[in-house]
Amino acid sequence: GLELSHCVGTSSLGPTVPWRSRGPCKMKRVRTVFKPEQLERLEKEFLKQQYMVGTERVDLAATLHLTETQVKVWFQNRRIKWRKQSMEQKAAKLSQFGVIQPATADSTDVKDPEEDTVDVEL
Repeated sequence: GLELSHCVGTSSLGPTVPWRSRGPCKMKRVRTVFKPEQLERLEKEFLKQQYMVGTERVDLAATLHLTETQVKVWFQNRRIKWRKQSMEQKAAKLSQFGVIQPATADSTDVKDPEEDTVDVEL
């Protein structure tokens, strides 16, 4: 399940705001540590398909004794890593031919709206 550490301090924003449900104590989520066997299986599935949804995700989570959210977040993070590696490889190939890459990120990339929730677990 979801593990939370004890209270890590109060908000630096001043007094507790009424609309804030957590109150002055912020709980910090403990980072999931995957077993080597789980990582091996997750990587194997990622090579087959970069998006794991629906019953496939539920089944994989159950098989690996993980929550569906843990599998979902792992795939989100892995897609980001894959995109970064792809961009680095592309830049390396272009630099071999003397083509200079612009310093800013390519704004034409299509972004998965779920990517904004990376490493957030409820």
